[in-house]
Amino acid sequence: MTTDLFPDFAARWIDIPAGRFFARVGGPEEASPVLLLHGFPQSHACWHRIAPALAERHRVVCLDLKGYGWSAAPKGDPRHEAYAKRTLAAEVVAVMESLGHVHFALVGHDRGARVGYRLALDEPGRIARLALLDILPTLVQWERIEANPRKPSHWNFLAEAAPGPEQAIGRDADTYFEGLLRDWSGDKSLKVFAPAALHLYRQAWNVPERIHAFCEDYRAGATRDREADLADLAAGRELTCPTLILTGDSYLDRSTETPLAAWQRTFAPKAVAAEVTSGHFLAEENAEATLAALRTFLA
Repeated sequence: MTTDLFPDFAARWIDIPAGRFFARVGGPEEASPVLLLHGFPQSHACWHRIAPALAERHRVVCLDLKGYGWSAAPKGDPRHEAYAKRTLAAEVVAVMESLGHVHFALVGHDRGARVGYRLALDEPGRIARLALLDILPTLVQWERIEANPRKPSHWNFLAEAAPGPEQAIGRDADTYFEGLLRDWSGDKSLKVFAPAALHLYRQAWNVPERIHAFCEDYRAGATRDREADLADLAAGRELTCPTLILTGDSYLDRSTETPLAAWQRTFAPKAVAAEVTSGHFLAEENAEATLAALRTFLA
């Protein structure tokens, strides 16, 4: 089924010290490289509607992050360092170097976007251009969650101590994760997701080790990632590469400020914004508009 989603892309297994990673790679070898990083609870398959078109002009790498898809899913640690975005960013660098790319553009959605902006802050010379799809900075997201303590948040739930969330989700993983996909999509259904992509998502999220990895991702978000953001904000560190804040028009809360305003007052004062008609899953819900925005930005 994956071959059908990426008919002209090669399947690549990349071994680095952190484990074995899986990627789909396509496009001219001499073209400028673009790394696509998925979000939760998905995998590289989320890019299947736009990656082939991007590969007409770029060398495109669709990577499964650690813990997701077919990449390694090691057990977390008490300090949640293994799934901290700083750690994941370093692993992304190692994977890209093994593929021959030391300088590349990065397009990230959801958790992949959090890895992307952490990488661009930590190693600014690596990233040529950065597109962040449908997220706010981690520290801003936590500010909003804590401002509404009675409003349920999957961030709080997944960050609870192990093995509570893992056990609760594991009783019926399909119901839990498919519920999130429905809630976050524009039409509140699974119709926007290709059956082959859903098959791959279900394969991964029914594996106990991967459910644990998802939770560790969010535990790191509540601890190490938030600490890194706060330290960078205090130090005045900013994204130096061209940055696009690309959002759907229905998922992120705009009642207090726009997504662009949140980024401009924190890490990306020179960022530009674009919006498409979509729920949270831009590349699958409105591939045409998402592709158009990315082509313009990456050109």
